[in-house]
Amino acid sequence: MKKHTYQPESLMMSYGYEPGLSEGSLKCPIFQTSTFVFNTAEEGKAYFELAYGLREKEAEEQQGLIYSRLNNPDLEILENRLCLWDQAEDCAVFESGMSAISTCLFECLSSGDLLLYSNPLYGGTSHFISEVLPKYGIHTLGFSPHQSPEEVQDLVSNHEAADRLALIYIETPANPTNHLIDIAACAEMAQSFSTADKKVLLAVDNTYMGPLWQHPLQHGADLVLYSATKYIGGHSDVIAGACLGSAALIQRIKTLRTFLGNMAGPWTGWLLMRSLETLKVRMDQQATNAKKVAEYLTDHPKIENIFYLGNLGPQDGAQYDIYQRQCLSAGAMLSFTLKGGEQEAFQFLNELRLVKLAVSLGSTESLAQHPASMTHAGVPRADRETLGITDNLVRLSVGVEHFGDLIHDLQQALSKVQISEKKVAANVLL
Repeated sequence: MKKHTYQPESLMMSYGYEPGLSEGSLKCPIFQTSTFVFNTAEEGKAYFELAYGLREKEAEEQQGLIYSRLNNPDLEILENRLCLWDQAEDCAVFESGMSAISTCLFECLSSGDLLLYSNPLYGGTSHFISEVLPKYGIHTLGFSPHQSPEEVQDLVSNHEAADRLALIYIETPANPTNHLIDIAACAEMAQSFSTADKKVLLAVDNTYMGPLWQHPLQHGADLVLYSATKYIGGHSDVIAGACLGSAALIQRIKTLRTFLGNMAGPWTGWLLMRSLETLKVRMDQQATNAKKVAEYLTDHPKIENIFYLGNLGPQDGAQYDIYQRQCLSAGAMLSFTLKGGEQEAFQFLNELRLVKLAVSLGSTESLAQHPASMTHAGVPRADRETLGITDNLVRLSVGVEHFGDLIHDLQQALSKVQISEKKVAANVLL
C-alpha cells in the first residue's frame, strides 16, 4: 500500500512526541525545569559542541537537552509541529512576536547595511525600524504597496547604501489596511541585489494570515515570522512569537536567541501545542464568519469603505492578482472607515457589546480597535494619513462566535452612531 501522508491538522495531536518517554502520558507534559542531567561528561561536551556551533552534526546525531535557555522538550516539539504548516526546515519560538522580529532583524543586519521594508507595518515593528535600528548605524528605506516592483527597485538603486542592501522585510497583508505585497516579486528583487559574497534575504511577517492562509516560503521568502499570540495561540492567554526558515538561517537566529535569552518557556510551549490542535477548525470558522460580516458591512450606509481581501476583484488590478496567486483565503481580518472621523469611530467602538474593544487579533473572540490612536499611535500623523490609517478607520478581528450574533452587535452599535453632515462633507473635500 502506498505510504499515506497525513495533513498538518492531523499531526498536531502527536507529531514529535513519544508517550513512552514520558510515563505513557497522552499529552506532552510541561517540562518545568531549568536544566537537564547528562549521562556522562562526554555526552555533555558533545551537546555543547553542537549548541555553540563548534562542529557539524554527525549522521543521525540529535542535539541533546542542556538547559531551558537553549532547549526544552515543550519548545522543541512545538517548533517541530509549526514547521509542518509552512513546510519549513526549522523553527525558533520566542516569548513574543516582537522578540522574534527584533532578533531576526538584528541577526540579519549589521552597521552600514540597508533594510528595505513595506508600509504600513504593525506599530511595534514600525517603531523598532524607525527608532531603534538607526541607533546601530542601520539604514532603513520604506516603500508603499502602491509602488510597482520597478519603482521599488529604482528606490533602492538610488539610495546611498544600495550596495549594502541586506534584508527586505515585508508584512502582507498589511496591518491594519489589508494591502498586499507581492512576495515573489520581492524575492526576485532580493535575488537581483544579491552578490556572490552576500545573499539579500527576504523576511515576511505572516501574522495576519496565520500558518493556514498563506505560505511565504513557497513564494521565495527566506524567513517567515508570526506573532504566535494571534492565530497560533488563538485564545488571548499567551504571548509568543515564531520565526521559520532553512536549518542554516534558523540556527543563526537560535544562536542569537540563546544569548539574548528571549526564547519561550515550557508553559508557553505547552499552551501553544494545545492551541495547535484546534488551529484549523478555529481559522476555518473565523474566515467563514468574516465573509458574512464583510457582506453585511459592505453596503451599510454609515460605512465609507471596507478593506477585506474577499472584496477584491479584477477591477483592483495588481492587488487582485497578488491575492489570486498568494493567498489561500480572504482571512478573518477586515478594516473599515465610518463616515465622519474619530468621534464617530469612538461612538461605534463604545457601543459594542459582544465584540470586545481591545487590541490583538486572531483569537476566538472578536476584537475591534482604533489603529490611529492605539496600535499605530506611534506612527507620525502625516505618515498615517498617507498610509490610510485615518481617524475614522476601525480594525476588526473576527472570532468564532455565531456570525448572526456578530452582525447583530455591529448593527446595534452602528445604529447609535450620530454622523455629522458637516464632517462628512469635510471628508469628501479632503
